[in-house]
Amino acid sequence: MIDKNYHNPEDDQIKLLLQQVKRIAVIGLSPKKHRASYQVASAMQTFGYQILPVRPQAESILGEIVHSSLQDVPSPIDLVNVFRAAEHADEIVDDCLAREVPAVWFQQGIINLPAASRAREAGMVVIMDRCISREYQRLVL
Repeated sequence: MIDKNYHNPEDDQIKLLLQQVKRIAVIGLSPKKHRASYQVASAMQTFGYQILPVRPQAESILGEIVHSSLQDVPSPIDLVNVFRAAEHADEIVDDCLAREVPAVWFQQGIINLPAASRAREAGMVVIMDRCISREYQRLVL
């Protein structure tokens, strides 16, 4: 559970973000169809988003070329969707800031308050401990 002092953006702000985003880099996207990361990214692809898989040691996931790191993604990124353990959040925020990514979404169960605060202070939109696919279905569909 998120600290009582932390608040995700309001629903209308999340809806607007989801309507504006086109390209989602998914860190930790598994090639295994039974994994949550695969299922969520597949759903987001079905909703019309371009998925940019980021995972070392894979070549293609969901028909997209896999990049070994966020820095290796050759094109602009609208949002980074994170499926890595919370202890990796600081490094991920650093990479997002270096790439000037405007938004980062930590999937349900991934909570790192210091990393989220640092990203927000740098001007990023931060959503934490929520499923992007569920929120899309709840707010946009």
